[in-house]
Amino acid sequence: MDLLNLIKEAGVIGAGGAGFPTHAKLTSQAEYILLNGAECEPLLRVDQQLMAKYPEEIIKGLEAAGRHIEARQAIIGIKGKHKEVIRILRERIAALGLSQYMAVKELPDVYPAGDEQVLVYELTGRIVPEASIPLKVGCVVINSETALNIYRAMAGQPVTDTYLTIAGDIPKPITVKVPVGMAVQDLLRQCGVTNLADYAVIDGGPMMGPVMSNLEGYVTKKSKGYVLLKKDHHLIRKKTVNLQRARVISRTACEQCRMCTDLCPRYLLGHSLQPHKTMRALSYNLQDLEQLKFAQLCCECNICELFSCPANLHPKSINIIYKRKLAEQGLRYQPTETTFEARSARGYRLIPSKRLIAKIGLTEFDGAAPLTELTLKPETLSIPLRQHIGAPAVPVVAVGDEVQAGQLIGRIPDNALGAAVHASLAGTVTEVTEQSIVIKVGSYV
Repeated sequence: MDLLNLIKEAGVIGAGGAGFPTHAKLTSQAEYILLNGAECEPLLRVDQQLMAKYPEEIIKGLEAAGRHIEARQAIIGIKGKHKEVIRILRERIAALGLSQYMAVKELPDVYPAGDEQVLVYELTGRIVPEASIPLKVGCVVINSETALNIYRAMAGQPVTDTYLTIAGDIPKPITVKVPVGMAVQDLLRQCGVTNLADYAVIDGGPMMGPVMSNLEGYVTKKSKGYVLLKKDHHLIRKKTVNLQRARVISRTACEQCRMCTDLCPRYLLGHSLQPHKTMRALSYNLQDLEQLKFAQLCCECNICELFSCPANLHPKSINIIYKRKLAEQGLRYQPTETTFEARSARGYRLIPSKRLIAKIGLTEFDGAAPLTELTLKPETLSIPLRQHIGAPAVPVVAVGDEVQAGQLIGRIPDNALGAAVHASLAGTVTEVTEQSIVIKVGSYV
């Protein structure tokens, strides 16, 4: 079986972010394959530790993907501060005889170094055009865990687990391997977090991750972390302001200082995104959406909302409001340029991670979260059939079926973009819906 089919059958998707099916990403040729090891979200510690523990597997997974798309070079992007990980990777690349094909490049310790388009620029000097993807400039990007999953797929192992960090205002932050479908509440309890009454939980990193409205969620293939903070923490209060409230606040106080635009990472790459203009349109109730289509270029990194704005307003939320209005009217941004240059001030406007962490009030929680071998024992798994971009998987099991760990339980729909889904642990199927498959784990049946 060729590499694409192995990846497809294993259900490999982007391990983080939107979860794009990896077999679909590797169907086109590209000049570069890039490994995103930046992990720029504060407090998350997955990629750096996986690269230290599984360097050979990640290197081989990256190489296989790169050879498949006929890339002339593979580049691993990792922040220069991770000196020991960089040393390990370079030693293994040399030992595997890949020094002519693969390189490790050091990234600055800034946010958002892991943004796909920022990463492409830092590693290749190329700028992805507006409203486009890295492939447009000859690049394919995967992250560390995805490369590890590609390696495992080559050995016939499907994706049944994910690695994630549990951090924040807790005694012992850790990074653990978790079976897909485990209840978040059960996971936190088994990791030693028992008193959740006063806490809010961010699903993902503190910049882009949403605050969970309740703890009834389940771990997916793209889960990368849970950050716990007291409900009265500034970051939680800021992130839980709804769009209507954000609209009212932003309309009354914006002073048009331009800081939201001047520090926007996409604007600094030469794109047309200018959040201060969406704020202006809101303040003056401007109705011409044609002039605001650039709002669709927003990657929602949250710099404008959580770092830039001196008045503590909500530019990102306003961008989201205009994105929705544009979608409702069927309006779509159409680039007029094909080539772009980074703005001359970019080098002076990069945001140091430590400064960002201090601004959002996380300095005291910015410590290690060691990768820990922890045997998690969920009683049930609720495995989502849509953990990825594309159509949900189609169930191939029924209530009462006994399944084994790694068994296919959801297939990709015919002629559709999607990803296969597998049982994380052995057990008995107790419920099948259009959204998920529930499995009573074997030892609890």
